[in-house]
Amino acid sequence: MPIADNALNEASRYFAIVGGAIGAALALLYCGLQFLFPDSMAIIIVLASGLILTGAFHEDGFADVWDGFGGGWSVSQKLTIMKDSRLGTYGATSLVLLLLAKYELLMLLADHWLWVSAALICAHTLSRAMATSIIGRLAYVQEDAQSKVKPVAKALSRQSLKVLYYSAGSLLLLMWLTQLFSFIECLLLVCVLWLTRFLCITWFKSQLRGYTGDCLGAAQQIAELVIYGFCVQVWL
Repeated sequence: MPIADNALNEASRYFAIVGGAIGAALALLYCGLQFLFPDSMAIIIVLASGLILTGAFHEDGFADVWDGFGGGWSVSQKLTIMKDSRLGTYGATSLVLLLLAKYELLMLLADHWLWVSAALICAHTLSRAMATSIIGRLAYVQEDAQSKVKPVAKALSRQSLKVLYYSAGSLLLLMWLTQLFSFIECLLLVCVLWLTRFLCITWFKSQLRGYTGDCLGAAQQIAELVIYGFCVQVWL
């Protein structure tokens, strides 16, 4: 059943909150698994559970973007490849490297259960806030507008932006109050995510002259990885 654009536009304001709930669920799972398995196995199960919980929705977009951008020459060719349900060499390779990078970064934090838990919550929340904020900053690619497989919001109201940014800001405030991040580190993380957002927008614009739902999924995955890396640099 097709989802109305206005419903997607209204729902998009809550994507960061949904990400926080997913991150919290994975953090709780990790804490429980620590009593049963070594850190390495606990992190593998957490990553696998995240894929199951979200249906690998964002990872699918990440792989499609690499397949399309790597295998297509024209915008039309790239979009055709991105819509193809088959996984190509670029997509498969990118997914393997993505999951390996997530595993390695979380393993570096595994000496302290709180670090892994906080990183999971922070990454899943803020990465979705960053990716969602791209909506409306670029033109939605018209050739992809007929696709009903992966509907995506095409605009963000001022109220939606407020809810989105308040959600992200509340988490950063919590990280500061619990002394996991200093005030300067919170500001630095915002700058790092803003730079990541700028680079993603520039990349999508150069490749498609706009964005699609797959692009938002790729941006979320890139931002999640950046946040894990930031946590490693701050806490180690």
